[in-house]
Amino acid sequence: MSTPGPTFPGQAEEPATVRLDVWLWSARLFPTRAAATAACRGGHVRRNGDPVKAAQKVSVGDELRVRSPGRERIVVVTRILTKRVGALIARESYEDHSPEPAPQLLAAPPRRDRGTGRPTKRERRQLDRLRGRES
Repeated sequence: MSTPGPTFPGQAEEPATVRLDVWLWSARLFPTRAAATAACRGGHVRRNGDPVKAAQKVSVGDELRVRSPGRERIVVVTRILTKRVGALIARESYEDHSPEPAPQLLAAPPRRDRGTGRPTKRERRQLDRLRGRES
């Protein structure tokens, strides 16, 4: 992590806190700020174990649990971001303590050959078993 350079007149210092939805978007955990706000509203984001609203402040040292389809990310804030930055800088703004995703999520989904039509009931059940969705 680089040390901050000298401050010049008119240059703003890094704030101590920032809105949660802004930080999630700035750190590239969500593609848009609206998506970050919707995730907070839906209860998919927790700060230090408690559900949070998008407007609540986040500061350095906070642990965030962000749930997305099939995966939960656990990050600890190490730097406050107020604007969206490049991926390398965004990655340095948090420590990722997430568990490894399930191996079935890493594998490419099975594809049907073009022109074979819709799967039959038997083929669909076989695909469900393969994907681990037995009913």
